[in-house]
Amino acid sequence: MTGVSVALPGVDAPEGLLEPVAPDAAPVDPAVLIGKKGLRYKDRATRIGLHLAFAALTDAGLLDGARLRAPGDRIGVVVSSNLGNADTVCRAVETIAKETTSGLSPMDTPNASSNIIASETAIRFGLRGPNLTVCNGAGSGLDAVRWAGLLVRSGRVDHMVVVGVEPDNPVARRLVGGPVADGGAALVLSRSGEAGPAKALLGAGIRKAPAGSAPARPAGTTAGAALWLTDEPEHVPPGQRSLSLTGWGELSGALGVVQCAAAVAWFAAGGDGPAHAVAGGAGATLLAPGHAS
Repeated sequence: MTGVSVALPGVDAPEGLLEPVAPDAAPVDPAVLIGKKGLRYKDRATRIGLHLAFAALTDAGLLDGARLRAPGDRIGVVVSSNLGNADTVCRAVETIAKETTSGLSPMDTPNASSNIIASETAIRFGLRGPNLTVCNGAGSGLDAVRWAGLLVRSGRVDHMVVVGVEPDNPVARRLVGGPVADGGAALVLSRSGEAGPAKALLGAGIRKAPAGSAPARPAGTTAGAALWLTDEPEHVPPGQRSLSLTGWGELSGALGVVQCAAAVAWFAAGGDGPAHAVAGGAGATLLAPGHAS
C-alpha cells in the first residue's frame, strides 16, 4: 500500500479513524479538494469517489496536480459500493413510470451505470488499466482489495486504486434502515519498486467458510496479532485488541477499505502488527507494517 485517503464527516486523514467520531461533523465537500469543475452532474457517491481517488493517487506520488506521473495503462481502478447510485436508478425508474423515457434527463442517465464511479475515476485521471466495480454486501470492500492485489501480483498493472464509498441519501437510508456513512476511503496498491515507500504490506485474503463452520481468519494468523478490525466480536481471538469502525452510519461496501486505512493509521502510530480486517464475515485481509520484511 503506497497511498491512502479517507473522507468521512469530521475525518480527512487515516489517523482520524482511531479517534472518537466527532458529533455533528460537517459533510465531505469534494469541491474543496478537487474543485467544482466536472462535478455538476455527478451523483454524490461519484463526487466523493473522485475526491478519494485524487487524494490517494497524490499520496502515492502518482499524481501531481492534474499530471499523472506513471503510465495510465499500468494503473487500474476497482470500486466497492453497494448503494452508490441507487438514488439515481430509483429516480430514473420513477420518472419512466410517470413520464416514460421521454422524461429522462440526458445529463442524469449516464449516472445510472453500475460502474459509474470507477469509470468516471478512470476518465478524470487517465487510468487505462482494468476497471471494475464490486457490489456484494459487507464483504465487498475487502473483496475489492483482494481483486486489486491479484491484478498487481499477476503483473497486469503496476498500481491499482481501490475506492470504497457510500453516500447518505433518502434512498440509501431506506435500503439499510438508517443513516449511511456518506464517505469512505481509498488505497493505492503498487508493485514493489514501482512507487514510493510502502505504508503497509498486503497479506493473505480469504473468503469465509460455509455457514456454521469456524470464523474466517487469514492464513498466517497468530496468537500475537496486534489488532482486529471488525464489527463482529466472534472473529476476535480471546484477549486480543479489536476496533469497530462505527459512528458515521452504515459503511456497507466501504467498510473493508476503511478498515485497511485504519490499519495504516495503526502502523503509523507505532503498532507493529499484523492487523486483520474482517468485514461481514465474508472475507479477511492480513496487513503488516510497510517496514516489515
